Amino acid sequence: MDWSRLFPPVAEDYQGPRIPFYFLIAVAVLSTGRSLVHLFAADGGAGVIAGIPVDVEGGANIIAIFGQWGASQLILALITWLVILRYRFLVPAMLGVVALEQALRVLAGQLKPLQVAEAPPGALSIILLPLAVVFFLWSLWRKR
Repeated sequence: MDWSRLFPPVAEDYQGPRIPFYFLIAVAVLSTGRSLVHLFAADGGAGVIAGIPVDVEGGANIIAIFGQWGASQLILALITWLVILRYRFLVPAMLGVVALEQALRVLAGQLKPLQVAEAPPGALSIILLPLAVVFFLWSLWRKR
């Protein structure tokens, strides 16, 4: 079995500024932690973190959806780590994916707002979106 077909050698290194690269590392840490909470917390983070009542009829479904969401988030986090550790030339593309994800989270929050007393930490997307756009655009510059 030729594993190099699955993970080919690096085509080129990331040529952009370092700060967007460090931002991507911070996003990877945040995404990994968030995904693990949704995947492994007893309530998927729905009640404890997001403030969504799960001791209601259908609460088990809410918890299940949060757990499945955590699994999807973990896949994206692992791809981000793969870019950071092996395929750094994809840093701008990954930052573009991060910006798109945050934009879609903001859109989803507008279309289907949560009915909770306080905004959950996931509401950070409103802050991460402009940062992700700035760092995405910045990452496209090449060092001289």
